[in-house]
Amino acid sequence: MIRFASTEDLDALSGLDGHISKAELPDVIERRRVIVAEDGRLLGWLRYGLFWDNLPFMNMLYVIDGERGKGLGTALCDFWESEMKDLGYSLVLTSTQSDEHGQFFYRKRGYKDCGSLILPGEVTEIIMYKKLEDNNG
Repeated sequence: MIRFASTEDLDALSGLDGHISKAELPDVIERRRVIVAEDGRLLGWLRYGLFWDNLPFMNMLYVIDGERGKGLGTALCDFWESEMKDLGYSLVLTSTQSDEHGQFFYRKRGYKDCGSLILPGEVTEIIMYKKLEDNNG
């Protein structure tokens, strides 16, 4: 099942998602910016924020080991993109490191490169966008 996270998911998410502070996570859940895949246990999640305070930016898409390759990432993205379109957004953003396979997943979904972030000593981060009119990938 794909759904928005609730406070009942807080313990599981805070134990697994090391990319957000435990102090920040409850607020993000309350704002309906975390979507989970579950079947009685947490299988994966998508977390987003707003870039420039007005563009949905997927900060995290994660499917736990052993559950990958079953379509959960696709289902989480489909849910999120549909919700963003329903909220009136016509464009969404995400990023992935240039050495990660995630870039191919996003490109298959219709995301296109639009920039990069290069920090000293770090792998290049590819910034990607998708127009939601192209929702079928």
